[in-house]
Amino acid sequence: MHLVVKLKLLPDPEQTAALLLVVERFHAAQNFLAGRAFADKSANKYLLQRRYYRALRNDFGLGAQMAVRAIAEVAAAYKRDKGRPPRFRAQGSVVYDARNSRVLGADRVSLATLAGRVVVPFVYGEHQRPLIGRLKGQLDLLHDDRTERWYLYATADVPVPETGAPRDILGVDLGIVNLATDSDGGTHSGTAVEDRRRVYARRRRDLQRTRTKASRRKLRRLSGRQARFQRDTNHRISKRIVAAAEGTGRGIALEDLRGIRGRATVRRRQRARHANWSFFQLRAFIEYKARRAGVPVFHVDPAHTSQTCPACGHVARNNRPTRDAFCCASCGLAGPADHIAAINIARRGMVMVAAAVMPPNERTTNSGFPKVSDGTASPRWWATRGGQAIGTVLAPGTSSAH
Repeated sequence: MHLVVKLKLLPDPEQTAALLLVVERFHAAQNFLAGRAFADKSANKYLLQRRYYRALRNDFGLGAQMAVRAIAEVAAAYKRDKGRPPRFRAQGSVVYDARNSRVLGADRVSLATLAGRVVVPFVYGEHQRPLIGRLKGQLDLLHDDRTERWYLYATADVPVPETGAPRDILGVDLGIVNLATDSDGGTHSGTAVEDRRRVYARRRRDLQRTRTKASRRKLRRLSGRQARFQRDTNHRISKRIVAAAEGTGRGIALEDLRGIRGRATVRRRQRARHANWSFFQLRAFIEYKARRAGVPVFHVDPAHTSQTCPACGHVARNNRPTRDAFCCASCGLAGPADHIAAINIARRGMVMVAAAVMPPNERTTNSGFPKVSDGTASPRWWATRGGQAIGTVLAPGTSSAH
């Protein structure tokens, strides 16, 4: 698997001037070429290279490989949206590859500039140290004009262990009030993220109303703080979830929440909080950490997970009288709604495990229950909707494991 490694560059003043010129010319060339691509209605990078390669070399002073990379980036951006010419920010990244850059040992990198190569030292943290020897492929040079720092984003090729079929599943329910709740009962609250969002929203609103040079400087310093706090929170939550699954030899089951923003309707006062919900980022962090640890991840249908009773299988909207509480209208089982949802997610994950590891002719007994290793019926059975397995509930006459 590939991991992105962030390196902090330490250029001297002369190297800084050379890199700033690269950033300026590279993005100017991209915006020029974006206009030409839109006018020609062409996203073919070979055609664009044949028509405008010489202009990028002569008019903008780009090196041969840097011109090729600029053309490839413009073609890819225009191909994604052909309704308008793409725009490239002056603070965007400059793409390098193996032909115009090279990592030299564990602390230096050689980068092509308009005036020749420069060798720039870089530093990194202890977490990145094991990955330095595995850097390969594309490098992205980025200048943070807010802090005047230079960063290099590199790709490390990391081997992943083989994953077998897990014996059990840790279900994870993703939410807004509680960012994540697992089937063991562990809860990761979103209160701190919401409080921080409100503080920064008020601060930005007040500074924008002031409209002075000092307020604009403060706005630049505030830029990205909430996103960084939220990203750090998601990293810590995902690390704990993967560690819990790895330590007990379990897989992880997550809800497939694609399209949830379009399906869900929220009150006006809740719109900002709902828009700030970074469930996809948390899911991505769990997935790549799990893959690196050799923990399999399954995505299950999220429908009715918080309205299904894990004891009797009764599904009803009134099983969840409030946002936080679950109480089965049939058998009376009660508990926190997010925990109940996580249990149901875990069981749907077990259905997927059974479907993946068992031969098709051996997956069920004559009574319709999934088989276990000794050939008898499993205490869980498949709940279906439209012929597709969506989860599991307990078979009649068995007791809940939770």
